[in-house]
Amino acid sequence: MHDKQAHYVAPADEVEVLATDRVVDTGAPTSIWRDAWRRLRRNPIFLAAVFLIAFVALVVVWPSLFTSQDPRACLGEFGMDGPRPGHPFGFDKQGCDVFARTIYGARASVTVGIGAAVGFLLLGGVLGALAGFYGGILDTVVSRIGEIFFAIPMVLAAIVLLQLVRPGGVSVVIAILVAFTWPQAARIARGAVIEAKNSEYVTAAKALGVSRFGTLVRHVLPNAAGPLIVVTTLWLGVFIVTESTLSYLGVGLPPEIVSWGADIDRAKSEIRVSPILFYPATALAITVLSFIMLGDAMRDALDPKERTR
Repeated sequence: MHDKQAHYVAPADEVEVLATDRVVDTGAPTSIWRDAWRRLRRNPIFLAAVFLIAFVALVVVWPSLFTSQDPRACLGEFGMDGPRPGHPFGFDKQGCDVFARTIYGARASVTVGIGAAVGFLLLGGVLGALAGFYGGILDTVVSRIGEIFFAIPMVLAAIVLLQLVRPGGVSVVIAILVAFTWPQAARIARGAVIEAKNSEYVTAAKALGVSRFGTLVRHVLPNAAGPLIVVTTLWLGVFIVTESTLSYLGVGLPPEIVSWGADIDRAKSEIRVSPILFYPATALAITVLSFIMLGDAMRDALDPKERTR
């Protein structure tokens, strides 16, 4: 009689669990982003948002591709005239081409939004990450300063400061928006870093002799950046709306800079007789909506609960 070795065949569901565990255990930190990108590519909301943002970016970078008219060339005799060849949106009460101003208005509004979002991410993210990782006095100082700015309404503070530094420009508006919103990014970065620094891979990196700063840059930040990037994308839309609100109130960008908020303010008195107000307002709404859709899609893709399902 020959001895026969007994072979155990695991059930299919157990094999799947073991395979899943193997992927999770051996995955590098970058696998989080790889998995998020795989989910995003299958998300129609993300694809629609990317398409809209790409179109807006093309308008911002190359407005002459869409119109040959000068948005600042205003002819009084055309005031409040309706659409005509070459001027599909008609003219405002100053005789300016509404279509050209809507196209060129994207540049100032989106530039302020992107600049404020970058400052929001860098200033708040860096301070929050350092405070959360090192703790101690640094954490206390950053938290207390952030609480002071939390107590000040952003729009109200912007109105007061822009009245003091008039005429302001794009850089001034960006600086003010960043100054009163960075604590939001710092709080999110701090919480994400505190959660990430207690992970096993951080402990292993310290055991291997990696410096604290090297551990922060190479291991903690890549795994804590997801929530911060998501909230920055959402705030980008908020910054665009805020710039338009300030320009609508007459305290934002100078009159010589074409922006959607200023054009909405110019057209508000003619809303009963002409629809020209709706053109910059619609462009503003579509742009903000595209960034909100992008932020929502990224939040779903980077959500740990969604990844484990």
